[in-house]
Amino acid sequence: DSSGPPRALSGTGLPAALYIVGGSFGLREFAQIRYDVHKLHGKVDPALKEKLKQNNVTLESEYEKLEQSDLDNWENIRGPQLWEDSRAVQKQRREAARLKTE
Repeated sequence: DSSGPPRALSGTGLPAALYIVGGSFGLREFAQIRYDVHKLHGKVDPALKEKLKQNNVTLESEYEKLEQSDLDNWENIRGPQLWEDSRAVQKQRREAARLKTE
């Protein structure tokens, strides 16, 4: 005796509806945790806040630093390959630079 659609609805439709409703409640709880943590960690120490206010770095001051730097005369320096020892490569470069200046 197959009873047909009513059994199919209770077998698949009801669990699907429970997953949707339960998932929305679970998602709401996780989102609330996210906002609560953000409130706790979002507070800045007043001393640090004052220090940040004192350190006024403007776009103009950074632009002036870039204007003063010499961007036309630069040297391309190759980094070490994956199989090379970085300390050995640095030592070789220092030695080559020392010999170049002598």
